[in-house]
Amino acid sequence: MRHLSISNFAILFLLFGLFSCDKDTERIPDDSYHPDLQLADFPLSPELTNPYYLFDSGKTYVYEGMTEEGLEHIEVSRLPGLKTVMGIPCVVVRDLVWINGVLHEDTHDWYAQDKSGNVWYMGEEVDNFNPDGTLKDHAGAWEAGVDGAKPGIVMPASPMAGMKFRQEYYFNQAEDQAEILATNASVTTPFGSFSPCIHTLNSRSWTLM
Repeated sequence: MRHLSISNFAILFLLFGLFSCDKDTERIPDDSYHPDLQLADFPLSPELTNPYYLFDSGKTYVYEGMTEEGLEHIEVSRLPGLKTVMGIPCVVVRDLVWINGVLHEDTHDWYAQDKSGNVWYMGEEVDNFNPDGTLKDHAGAWEAGVDGAKPGIVMPASPMAGMKFRQEYYFNQAEDQAEILATNASVTTPFGSFSPCIHTLNSRSWTLM
């Protein structure tokens, strides 16, 4: 799962911890995690208005950077239409990833913002590709409410330093977590300088407290 967005108000930038999705046969599911989502808490016409997590229709958000695998190029755009998950209408965002010019991943992510402003991650469809362009698998796909998968928050309504939260939970498949390190960071990019910015650490390696 990649969660990246740019708005006119701020930049959300991420320091990714562990990227491995290897299954762990020694752990057991976290039965203490029970997010309580009610349809009444969500608008029937979903929009993303949280200033730190915007995907405007008609825009494509482009990111590039070097990784261990090579040059990663990401294009993210909001698609028309909605996806209903757990009875909640969700915005659909397409995330295309190329590595060294070769399509690596094509995902459809589903987001819902509650009336308080929290942005929930409700699942994703995933197509992973081999270097020759053929479909490899659908590893990482999940849907809240199906096979024990549960939604998580990708951006709180009122982010504060020290917050920790699950961004998704599908045991041994999708378990990203986040910690907000700062809410007053400054970032300079080739496109300009931005402040205040949210600085988060994303990982699958630590336990929520």
